[in-house]
Amino acid sequence: MKLSIIIPVYNEEKTLKETLEQVLASSVPGIGQKEIIVVDDGSTDGSKEIAENFSNKNSEVRHLVHEKNSGKGGAVKTGLHAMTGDIVIIQDADLEYDPREYVKVLSPIISGRADIVYGSRFKGNGPHRVLYSIHALANKFLTLLSNFFTGLNLSDMETCYKAFSREAADSFKSKLRSKRFGIEPELTAYAARGKWRVYEVGISYYGRTYEEGKKIDWKDGLAAVWHIIYFNLLK
Repeated sequence: MKLSIIIPVYNEEKTLKETLEQVLASSVPGIGQKEIIVVDDGSTDGSKEIAENFSNKNSEVRHLVHEKNSGKGGAVKTGLHAMTGDIVIIQDADLEYDPREYVKVLSPIISGRADIVYGSRFKGNGPHRVLYSIHALANKFLTLLSNFFTGLNLSDMETCYKAFSREAADSFKSKLRSKRFGIEPELTAYAARGKWRVYEVGISYYGRTYEEGKKIDWKDGLAAVWHIIYFNLLK
């Protein structure tokens, strides 16, 4: 099987090199090939040059560029349209998630038991950095609200680690409209609407502070409420 790894990038020069090194070093039983699709979303720092250098030296790395920033949602959509794998997973470029845990997230799909898998930061016993309580409360509220509309019982709707079979990804990739972090509830709405077999597994989380480059803020939380309502009731 072939794995596609989509990495949306916007001004991540401090962590992108190490992220790509870790992703390149990752291996998953049952996966014979992988492609790493780096979508540079209009970065203004050195991210573009780092990604281009990796692409020139590694045949597994593909580098796509947005001339203007379109948000994580736009980058994910570009990656989904470019993927050629049997399975796809989304990987942030900020080192908050550990590529060595791909095996946890992907195993239910590889074994044929799942079509979609979410990596939950609130399940399992892996290490979790202790940071902002307001973020945890907001995440739980948004997940509860999403679950109310979708009928799913997820514990972490906002997680980066979402993996999809090719069939599941193909069913909604052309419908995606979200630009920024609204992509998370939008993907979840399509996961529920398609009647796919959705699983959740526990993962570790190495969160970072705003000083370290964290981008999501309270405005994205408010926008997420609208996206949950819109994509589950109005779209």
